[in-house]
Amino acid sequence: MVRRPVGAPAGRLTDYDRAMAVTTPATDSPAPSGRPLESDKAKRIVDAMRASVAVRGAAGSTFDHVAREAGVSRGLLHYYFGTKERLLVEVVRRDSEIRLAALGALLADARTGDDFIDALVRSLEDLIERDPGFVVLMYELFTLSRRNEEIAGELAALCRQSRETLAASLAAKQDEGVVRLGDDADAVSGVLLALADGLALRFLSEPDIDPRPTLKAAVAAARALIADAR
Repeated sequence: MVRRPVGAPAGRLTDYDRAMAVTTPATDSPAPSGRPLESDKAKRIVDAMRASVAVRGAAGSTFDHVAREAGVSRGLLHYYFGTKERLLVEVVRRDSEIRLAALGALLADARTGDDFIDALVRSLEDLIERDPGFVVLMYELFTLSRRNEEIAGELAALCRQSRETLAASLAAKQDEGVVRLGDDADAVSGVLLALADGLALRFLSEPDIDPRPTLKAAVAAARALIADAR
């Protein structure tokens, strides 16, 4: 998850754009059904589902809609994914892996605690301004997980991956002598992700508010957990 900073010129490639261009889609791996997907068809199916959810929501995104927009048979969706819920999980997994890769590239370049925090803020700005549909999709999946144990397990695994990936970046920067953490890396990662989740929901729920004061307060909170080591 990385974002074109506010005010960046249109047409300028961002770290997220580069990651989108070079990251291998998660659908090259076996689908939740265990059946490997041919890459081009997999991408079309996943992209069609994502686009449909953005327009119709998860409830309104039927296999008929998705198959038609992906240019594949309805039976192919059933064969590879089994259920709509499993396809939703694949959409979120693919987006998450792309965003984590892009964020990791930014965090790897951090030379100070503020660099690290700035990368997280840029990632959040990207998510809210460039791709709010991903936030909506995550909450749709969360709602489904309350009624479906399989989806709950898949969502927990995706959240765990995000937490552990960020924790690994935090620990690496502490080992490099770049930052000093206020607590265990895994705990700090959990707090930062919870903060980002809450801010994303708040900003999308109140689109008319100026986000800058809230982001300033969030940065101050993050500095209590991530400080310069030097």
